[in-house]
Amino acid sequence: MAEQKDDENILKIIYNNCVPVAEKRKEPPVEKLIDINAYPVSVCLKKLLKDKTTGGNIIWATDAYSAEGTGFADTDEMEEYAIRSREDLIKPRIDKSDDEKQKRTRKKAEVFTPVWLCNQMNNFCDEEWFGSNDVFNVLHDDHTWDVIEEKIEFPEDKTWQDYIVSTRLEITCGEAPFLVSRYDAATGKLIEPPKKRIGQLDRKIRIVNENAENYDEWMEWTRKSFECVYGYEYQGDSLLIARINLLLTFIDYYRERWEKNPSEKELDEIITRIVWNIWQMDGLKDTIPLGKPGQEEYHQMSLFEMMDHPDEKKEDKEEKIALPCKIRDWRNKKPKTIVFKNLKEK
Repeated sequence: MAEQKDDENILKIIYNNCVPVAEKRKEPPVEKLIDINAYPVSVCLKKLLKDKTTGGNIIWATDAYSAEGTGFADTDEMEEYAIRSREDLIKPRIDKSDDEKQKRTRKKAEVFTPVWLCNQMNNFCDEEWFGSNDVFNVLHDDHTWDVIEEKIEFPEDKTWQDYIVSTRLEITCGEAPFLVSRYDAATGKLIEPPKKRIGQLDRKIRIVNENAENYDEWMEWTRKSFECVYGYEYQGDSLLIARINLLLTFIDYYRERWEKNPSEKELDEIITRIVWNIWQMDGLKDTIPLGKPGQEEYHQMSLFEMMDHPDEKKEDKEEKIALPCKIRDWRNKKPKTIVFKNLKEK
């Protein structure tokens, strides 16, 4: 009997030291922050990969995945089949290894802003727009905040529609924590319910929720909300996550308000706006990343340029041109495509 008890004690020690805590407690698995196999990403991934400047797909623009083989080099376009074949590659920074985080910080200065600081900075922006503070929430010294539960009031010279169409841009947006706050990018903690979220798009949709009187009006001004937020990012994986976060934000608010999923047409309308407005760009050059510098988008070739030089390397011929990035101006009935760098010159 003594030997049997000793054996049982040994088994308990092995179990307590080797079996994960979550398994011992039989806790449910943690929901993925980004899941390409879950609706709606599972049916929209191909569309979310599009690049409106090149007409192809966004590129990886990072060598973090080059060891995966063909199709994963920094200049390769991100293809749906490649991502689905290694679906765990696309994950937010919080889920990456410490070593990978450090490499990305060294190479691209990638450091994500905690949600409380995003909230504080967005509050400053709204304080200037409204002319008063604590419009959407009250931020405390311990970095928590209390949501203003009452309907948002507007200055006499401004309307709720004016707030929706006021333009916002998040530069080097990463996973877009200033635009949408499904989760804290620094901790991975989900933020629920949606009314507690602090992103600039979150705030616009809250205003739509409080003022739209019917379904058609809600959809019209929700579309306008997406049309008036922009963001650009260098690295393709982070850009894809940003786009997914905006799309899932739409799903969250739609389900909360209407208790169903949007139609395919409504989903496509929102995705079109996301893909145009959240784009891939080298912010120092206003062009697509890793392209050949010094090339104009439209260039009249000379006679000598048209001649084929036998000593010219094939790789040089195939090198990508650094095209100036295009975005969409949605303010007119017929949206207009514009070159981003031209806006900075005005």
